Amino acid sequence: MSDVILRLALPSPLRRLFDYRAPANMAHKTLTPGMRVRVPFGRREMIGVLVEVCDTSEVPAEKLKPASALLDTVSPMPAALLKLCLWTAQYYQHSLGDTFSWALPTLLRQGEPAEMRQERFWQMVPDARLDDPRIARAPRQREALQTLAQHPHGVAHALLSKLGLNKDSLDLLLAKGLVQVEVRRHLPQARHEHWLAQPELPLNDEQRTAYDAVRTGFGGFHAFLLAGVTGSGKTEVYLQLIRETLEAGRQALVLIPEINLGPQTLARFEQRFNARIALLHSAVNDRERLDAWLAARDGEADIIIGTRSALFTPMKRPGLIIIDEEHDGSYKQQEGLRYHARDLAMVRARQENIPILLGSATPSLESLHNAYTGRYGLLRMNQRAGGARQPRFMRLDVKSRPLDSGISGPLQQAMGQTLAAGQQVLVFLNRRGFAPTLLCHDCGWLSECPRCDARMTVHQRSGVLRCHHCGHEERLPHHCPQCAHVDLRPVGAGTERAEERLKILFPDYPVLRVDRDSTARKDAMQQLFTTIQRGQPCILVGTQMLAKGHHFPRVTLVAILDADGGLFSGDFRASERMAQLIVQVAGRAGRAEEPGKVIIQTHLAEHPLLVQLTEQGYFAFAEQALSERRAAGLPPFSHLALLRAEAHKPGQAEGFLDEACTAAERLLAEQGVQGVELLGPVPAPMERRAGRFRAQLLLQANARAPLHRLISAWLLVLEQMPSGRQVRWSVDVDPVDLY
Repeated sequence: MSDVILRLALPSPLRRLFDYRAPANMAHKTLTPGMRVRVPFGRREMIGVLVEVCDTSEVPAEKLKPASALLDTVSPMPAALLKLCLWTAQYYQHSLGDTFSWALPTLLRQGEPAEMRQERFWQMVPDARLDDPRIARAPRQREALQTLAQHPHGVAHALLSKLGLNKDSLDLLLAKGLVQVEVRRHLPQARHEHWLAQPELPLNDEQRTAYDAVRTGFGGFHAFLLAGVTGSGKTEVYLQLIRETLEAGRQALVLIPEINLGPQTLARFEQRFNARIALLHSAVNDRERLDAWLAARDGEADIIIGTRSALFTPMKRPGLIIIDEEHDGSYKQQEGLRYHARDLAMVRARQENIPILLGSATPSLESLHNAYTGRYGLLRMNQRAGGARQPRFMRLDVKSRPLDSGISGPLQQAMGQTLAAGQQVLVFLNRRGFAPTLLCHDCGWLSECPRCDARMTVHQRSGVLRCHHCGHEERLPHHCPQCAHVDLRPVGAGTERAEERLKILFPDYPVLRVDRDSTARKDAMQQLFTTIQRGQPCILVGTQMLAKGHHFPRVTLVAILDADGGLFSGDFRASERMAQLIVQVAGRAGRAEEPGKVIIQTHLAEHPLLVQLTEQGYFAFAEQALSERRAAGLPPFSHLALLRAEAHKPGQAEGFLDEACTAAERLLAEQGVQGVELLGPVPAPMERRAGRFRAQLLLQANARAPLHRLISAWLLVLEQMPSGRQVRWSVDVDPVDLY
């Protein structure tokens, strides 16, 4: 057929493109990949992304539907972002249409114009006079007109209150023809003549070496791993490299692992630079996100800061990508498009031919392996900036010791001494809530979640039992649901319980809890940190939210209440995560002139991992862990993919995976592929979650290419399986959690 055929990617889990006929009024227009097109799909309409224009289709002419409307005159996506999305969909074996949905801001997915917001601007009319007799007896109107006279380009409606302008007064001036209202695009902030708003800090020798190495890589793709101990001044290296990037007329993209680090990072960048900064993360509303996305695309934002999804922000003049805390698990998306922002950033830097810098005090074993094998340049910073010393570690054996809400006597004594010296204490417990479970002392009943193979956590303050896996909540019972006795006891300690007990033990000092519950309100995190930064003696109790990149200069004692959790997990990455967490939390201690101390409470004080970590440091642990991974054939020395399935009925997920395993074995035989192993299917470590029964099948390969070749053919088979329609299934390439 000779009609113009539009081949579109639609936001659907199906890994295929959809053909539509271009309407007559669209056929003569210039059609380029990346344009958005509204099309009928079943009983509803969808917005797809144009991938290619063809003159033939495999779909019979009479079945081809016409597209409804072309939403763009030019593609809102630059070619570089389109290329990145195509690579992402292919590598992570994901639907291209759904990949575009993850990459585009919500408003663009909904069909909104790819334009900056329009705003109302109030302006004094050219021939208006301040001595106009009509406002002689109206002082407020006269003041408003004087203010507008000082802003010849007009004042945005959103800024009226900041300038003390009263809307009623402006309406009266408008009625008299002395002011006018224009609706126009909010003008971008002009570039400042000088980039630096405050002087840079002098770099020490290690910082200077790292800075020079990355700067010499400007002008092409180079990957660097900056492995600097906590407090070694990695951020100052980032800032000076960004200044170098800005002076070259280019933009910098900075990824951070957590939303909570956003305001703190933004504040440091705003203090240092006279630059236009765009902030992108899930707490930014849809309109602000689209404006920031467009500003970066059009070159009107100089620095882009965001969490993992900000990786898909287009840049007109890309110059540098920085991944802070590159080891952090938050960079891996765990639902839908299961991409890893750190790995994808490496692909983007290579595609756009710019340098990329990964920074961490505890680099992931994958990144360290890449550095040791020469794929990344390895930059080490072993000294803390400003002469601060590394904290001292003490493993406190709590076997047979009485614990008061998880806190031993020697630890209480050390905390009291630190507070009396006018310093701050950080207590780390990676378990929120009051207690991990509720127990009946008479019959042994435990508060188990009705929807998961897990126990519900006691939240005393809100009076509920809550499952941290599915969100199920129940009121705290007054008597045992099984035997009706009233002797119900919270077992174990969470951050709420530790906070409550510490307030009793140290009544003269404030106790601040930092976890997801205490920081749920907007600005709560900022208020807590403002209190901490005042430097008064206090106790901080929190989860891993406290471990990530925060600077607490007055904290000199860090207490880790329970270090044993990661020593017995079935996940081969558990020890790596535990080591990273201990070192990151320990890094909050002694960051100023006062030396720091870290007390680790453990029942396994002589465990080889803890001994090595505390006496020889993270890199000795990492080298040992890498040698163990090499011997076991685990990543980074092999490549994994995980097929997950879940169903409402027991056995359904395993049945589907059994069929899938048989299909994979048949494909391996047909392709003649060696070195790909199928492990499973097996029930997931938590078999029932949110009312669904879960199972998984692991694929392990010596090389990436045969694994991907198998998965590409395998997915086509899985999509046709009748048993696949009764379960929810997904493929995770390079999984980081085998849950």
